[in-house]
Amino acid sequence: MLVWMLRKVMADRQIWTGAALARLLREKADYNLTPASISALLTHQPKQMKAETLDALCTALECTPNDLWVYTPPHKVKGA
Repeated sequence: MLVWMLRKVMADRQIWTGAALARLLREKADYNLTPASISALLTHQPKQMKAETLDALCTALECTPNDLWVYTPPHKVKGA
């Protein structure tokens, strides 16, 4: 299972609002997302993402995709 960690990555960098994230994306990655897109990223785990959006997030937040997504293997049921 993948867990979306954007809010934690932002908090670790003391970025508290979607507006601050949007500003950072523009300044550091020259990338624009609509307020609705920023809100969706902050409130829901994405089911899919453009590679350019992921690249911009990693550039702006100075992180890797592994920081934004954490993989947890599924639990196997004994005897299954």
